[in-house]
Amino acid sequence: MNGTVATRRRCLEALDIFVLAGGLGTRIRPVLGDLPKILAPISGRPYLAYLLDWLQGFGARRVVLGLGHQAQMVIDRLNAQPVDNVELATVVEPSPLGTAGAIRFARCKLRSDPVLIMNGDSFTDADFCAFVDRHGAAKALGSVLCTEVDDAGRYGRVELDQRGYIRGFVEKDPAFHGRALVNAGVYLLSAALLDDIAAGDAASLERDVFERLPAGSLAAFAGPFKFIDIGTPESLALAAHVLAHRA
Repeated sequence: MNGTVATRRRCLEALDIFVLAGGLGTRIRPVLGDLPKILAPISGRPYLAYLLDWLQGFGARRVVLGLGHQAQMVIDRLNAQPVDNVELATVVEPSPLGTAGAIRFARCKLRSDPVLIMNGDSFTDADFCAFVDRHGAAKALGSVLCTEVDDAGRYGRVELDQRGYIRGFVEKDPAFHGRALVNAGVYLLSAALLDDIAAGDAASLERDVFERLPAGSLAAFAGPFKFIDIGTPESLALAAHVLAHRA
């Protein structure tokens, strides 16, 4: 872990972090079998260990894992190898609920305002302290961490207005081959927005919640951050290179 001023600021100390880790992992199953993605082995360590190391570098003290597929494997791992200085809680979905559904199911476990929410199958080496600062200054319902990628065809793209707020989302287009801003799957969501999600019936956070909010409701924190999605065999094979010096 580097020793930058940002990582010493303990900016996540008072925030709950909710990790969305309940997916079925169908794309990566040929490599992992029944092993949940968050336990995918990378250079001899589960991905979860890298993620917790990174969060602790910003002072994280409480992490809630939203589990589903093979949840007991994750729970057994945590029981066998406890993590020091972090309170780890788990919420197990009875069936796949989608990203918004997972938030609704776990709402009673999320106490802070805002809550840092992140996909459990991707990693971004952004400065989370700067992200927290941006969210506070923007006074938006939520903030989305966005990163620039060389080939955005695998991802939905994000369009910003001149103030750095999200103007709209563009659906994934495999025919698009160019550098663009994409959603990195890390969010700071206000208690008000979380309450709205909990009171509704949305399944997808991105499609059913974000894309239906009025323009300007979400702020962006954007930059050329390193980004890896371990959800496919090809990207998992690259993860060791991206994560080698991050833990």
